[in-house]
Amino acid sequence: MSSEVVSIPIRETSLSRYFCGRLNEYARRFRPPPQEETCLYLSKLLERLAYSEQLFSYDEGRISLRPLALLYGDAAEAENERQRCLLLQQLGDMALFLGALFPEKWARRGIGQDYFVGMGGGAYDYLAGNARTNNHIFAELANTFTRMLEMVANACSKEQRMSAEDVLGLYQRWTMNRDPVIASQLRALGIEVIGNERLQ
Repeated sequence: MSSEVVSIPIRETSLSRYFCGRLNEYARRFRPPPQEETCLYLSKLLERLAYSEQLFSYDEGRISLRPLALLYGDAAEAENERQRCLLLQQLGDMALFLGALFPEKWARRGIGQDYFVGMGGGAYDYLAGNARTNNHIFAELANTFTRMLEMVANACSKEQRMSAEDVLGLYQRWTMNRDPVIASQLRALGIEVIGNERLQ
């Protein structure tokens, strides 16, 4: 059985839990895998930026995305270290979010992945040495920013690749509990389930 692309229904009760599950799934593909705390940080970041008021700013009577370069300038001119760290965390988070989710849009404007890696990785690198908390998380985000872009992009993809083992595992879970949600996932893969536990 080859890998199939299928849309899997969301069953989690919060965005953070959904993204945490997806990030942990993709984290297992890397050696070494990212720290669990880093995946949790990313899941909370994705949940927060899912709300437009957290992503966009209101400036001069209109809603827009604040350019990363202006966020960097704000951080450079910050009045104190705490304010600088908050602005750099916002810069790192925005660079990761925008670079992972909308690379084609930015590429059409001549902005490549290296821009997001430089801005976000640099911001997190500063935080790794200067933030009051989460220094180890910021260090990992800085050192593996390209990998984090890939993880976030995959976790936010509405399509999920399933291997033969994944499909068989799904079927085994269905045979144990007859969950109708799992049955619909199997049907989406083209597998019809019937009462006597045989695949069709």
